[in-house]
Amino acid sequence: MTAKITAIVPAAGVGSRMQADRPKQYLILHGHTVLEHTVEALLRHPDVGQVVVAVSDSDPYFESLTLANHPRVIRVSGGKERADSVLSALDYVCQHQLSEWVMVHDAARPCVKHADINQLVATAQAHAVGAILAAPVRDTMKRADGQQNIEHTVDRVALWHALTPQMFRAQPLQQALTQALDAQAVITDEASAFEWLGLNPALVAGRADNIKITQPEDLALAEFYLSRSDFSDNMIK
Repeated sequence: MTAKITAIVPAAGVGSRMQADRPKQYLILHGHTVLEHTVEALLRHPDVGQVVVAVSDSDPYFESLTLANHPRVIRVSGGKERADSVLSALDYVCQHQLSEWVMVHDAARPCVKHADINQLVATAQAHAVGAILAAPVRDTMKRADGQQNIEHTVDRVALWHALTPQMFRAQPLQQALTQALDAQAVITDEASAFEWLGLNPALVAGRADNIKITQPEDLALAEFYLSRSDFSDNMIK
């Protein structure tokens, strides 16, 4: 296995909340798709050797991108759920012994900064389990009842928003996801597979502008962030 890290990008989702005519990873930002910005940001990081993108077999968009012919981009079949797509990519990484470490990053997070990735890599490689980027909860948190009334205020002191990338050794992550899915556990991100096993990944404080494009208004915000000079390293040249 190489010393470089393999980045995994699950990109088989349909993004129904965007109310667009195509999955959100194929919406356009500054003349390129969200997916292209995201993968390019990862490829530009010096620790990333290759990017494995998990795409639906019926996806009509990916092959039309220049990205599809990039020598360091590998396409694998995506699954119905995020965990299925990540596991498909992990199977490829482990079968071909691409790298000891992987970092999984959302296709719809094009604004990730290299400084955050640097901190993630340093923390994950020094940790027994691995690490994820996360942001401390800043706002007052309310728990609602079944009628959307406030039930009570939640103490936010120890609450974090999980972000990506999330970085772990490839084989332990493959095993954790396989065991959790076989047990029909609810797995919402890679860290939750380790949590299900009773393990505790590290939290690395990341930038709040590492947003995930989910709602229509997020696209304009991502476009604004990418237009700023401090994101120039991420932009497709």
